[in-house]
Amino acid sequence: MAARVQPIVIWFGRVGDMILLSTLLDILHRRYGAPCHLVGAGPWPAELYASHADVARVSCLHRYTAFLFDPAWWRTLRALRASRGAPVYVCEYDPRKLARIRRLLACAGIDARRCLYITDDPGFARARHWVDRLVSFGRLTPPAFSASDYPWPDPPPRCAPRLEVSAAARSDCARWIAAQGWQQRPLVLVQPGNRRTMRGNRLKPSPQDDKAWPVERWAALLRQVHRQLPQAVIVLCGAPRESLLLGWIASATALPEVVAAELPLPRLLALCARAHSMISVDTGPAHAAAALSLPLVVLFGAHAQAEWLPRSPAGSAVVGIGGPPQSTRLDQIDMQTVFAAWCALPLRPLAAGSDGALPFTPPATSATAP
Repeated sequence: MAARVQPIVIWFGRVGDMILLSTLLDILHRRYGAPCHLVGAGPWPAELYASHADVARVSCLHRYTAFLFDPAWWRTLRALRASRGAPVYVCEYDPRKLARIRRLLACAGIDARRCLYITDDPGFARARHWVDRLVSFGRLTPPAFSASDYPWPDPPPRCAPRLEVSAAARSDCARWIAAQGWQQRPLVLVQPGNRRTMRGNRLKPSPQDDKAWPVERWAALLRQVHRQLPQAVIVLCGAPRESLLLGWIASATALPEVVAAELPLPRLLALCARAHSMISVDTGPAHAAAALSLPLVVLFGAHAQAEWLPRSPAGSAVVGIGGPPQSTRLDQIDMQTVFAAWCALPLRPLAAGSDGALPFTPPATSATAP
């Protein structure tokens, strides 16, 4: 048996990227026999992988701080120097971020023969979907290691993103739900915003944002969802900078069952683990929902479903609407198409009532997703 080693995985991606990365973390954990050391940028890698079986350590650099003034840079540098011959898988593809990563590895004295870069993998160009690219990358072995010592796992890995919710996040979420009085009510999560939806101090939606759906269309959809599932609480999810947008939608809907909630990432994950369903634009929380087997509908703008449609480890329903070649902006998608797709979602592949989740109520009349 080859010696167990801890793979080092580096990607300075955003929330959705880091969720997709769990596909590769699973593969490398299985191949090399030890959970990974994940190096990312921003706070979300630590929040996403606080209690994940495939991750032993998370190093988070500051995204916009020069490395000389970033204590996290120096801590990560020391950890890499002490890595003792571990394989290094670099998933970053942005040239500016790649330059920063190469500087980090050079300063740590990492032998280039220990490193692989996803942009050098022929599968990166062949595969369209990011999950398939990560699976292809996970099959490669750095030159310093023997592929026969670290073969493809048997049984094979799931080859799909998967998240785990920490006990602390579950407890926090349960207390929050109890404080709202929602313990016995289904929760429909709605993610209307993304990192580009609200810009500047005026928090005005950008007309260049291809992921912006009109507020009145959101309101009409949520009124339809309420009529279909009147016992549900419809939770508008978003980051603090999106609170104004959430308030606009809640006010336009004019229903007490529609609630705006600024959610920290751990609480959002715990809600996804127990919710009824989700409707989301193409953004990070949609990938979180799929990785936690929550049935969902995803609205696409300019990005192609073939590259970014969320995937589920348990085969739960993920229905994509829009995106090229059908459309290039969310405002080209009509409300009834989204509602029909939501009505057609099947029950999540969990036992009814598991983890607080309530079963999906089938539509009163037949509705077929496009």
